[in-house]
Amino acid sequence: MIRRLIAALALAQASAKVFFEETFDKDIGKRWTVSEWKDADSTGKWVHTPGEWFVESAKKEAHGMQASEDMKFHSISAPLDKKASTTDGTLVVQFTVKHEKKDYAFCGGGYIKLLPGKVDAKAFGGDTPYSIMFGPDLCGYDVSRIHLIFEHNGENLLKTDEIKLDYADKDEFTHLYTLVLEKDGSYEVFLDQDSKAQGNIVDGWDFPDKEIKDPEVSKPEDWVDTKKIPDPEAVKPDGYDDIPAEIPDPEAEQPEDWDAEEDGEWEPPMIDNPDYKGEWKAPMIDNPDYKGPWEHPLIPNEAYAPETYAKYKDLTTVGFELWTVNGGSIFDNILVTDDKKYADKMADKTWKKIKGEEGSGEKEAKEAWKKENEPEEEPEDEDDEDDEDDDDEEEHDEL
Repeated sequence: MIRRLIAALALAQASAKVFFEETFDKDIGKRWTVSEWKDADSTGKWVHTPGEWFVESAKKEAHGMQASEDMKFHSISAPLDKKASTTDGTLVVQFTVKHEKKDYAFCGGGYIKLLPGKVDAKAFGGDTPYSIMFGPDLCGYDVSRIHLIFEHNGENLLKTDEIKLDYADKDEFTHLYTLVLEKDGSYEVFLDQDSKAQGNIVDGWDFPDKEIKDPEVSKPEDWVDTKKIPDPEAVKPDGYDDIPAEIPDPEAEQPEDWDAEEDGEWEPPMIDNPDYKGEWKAPMIDNPDYKGPWEHPLIPNEAYAPETYAKYKDLTTVGFELWTVNGGSIFDNILVTDDKKYADKMADKTWKKIKGEEGSGEKEAKEAWKKENEPEEEPEDEDDEDDEDDDDEEEHDEL
């Protein structure tokens, strides 16, 4: 039985198509090309590092590619080992990000791009066409989401409702991002192997709808969609406008010490008149000409082609193109495959080791690093406070 299970697992792994896999165990590697689309002063450095703190037993796995500088453009790309597509089957994109410098004011993206066709790596930048963009987008308290953008007919379509990140998801530790896109258009997004969003792309992005409003038709000018109208036969009651909004308070009494010669004639304070009903308006009645709300007629949309939505035959390149307000983010364990199970296995061998036992290893590593590298705040000496108090008393005595 055990042999059969092992054989089945080996077969599943063998059947997976791996288009790209990168763990940065040794270095960044020659297959990665740093872009020169910005001048040297504006371009940030990519550094091979595990960061300032990490689980010691997973130092090799913790090594990644770090966008190291603040307020710089960091752009780098690498060709896939095999061309990938979304037309032949499942596409799985997975990678880890460690925003090591994350604090309450942190601002930075962490998304990967999949690019089609021939890519000029040296010129790869913000204007380079891409097919898919996926990953975290964080900035202060206001922006905290997972981006998932698809290109369609030259337009980059953002998800209509954001994939929100919870407060607990926005920290400085390593997180695993996984996108699964099926051939039929269904998708699922995972954070740390927990599902964050799923559905079909026809419902979540502004791809052309099946039907559109007929541009040749508009609401008729004589269409009545006012449901209620003032009663034309209603008449304002006689004397209605003579009712004042305020009246003297009938319960008010002149104060006993009121002196008419000095204070003038006493007048009671004014109060709201309970009989005052405001400006008269005719009562509303059903409109006999009401036709109901006008509905714009729909016609088939010639642009509707769900078989083309997020269908890319020629994915050739992965890349990161980032403007980093805050540097220090480490990208690692990049995988493009057609098998979610293979991606899960890779996560077990990399991300779970980086997180450490029960997921608390990185937190403990950071605390140990801070204790060793950041000086503790020295408590104020009580004797010094006493001396200051004595000095103050002496000064007061002299005065």
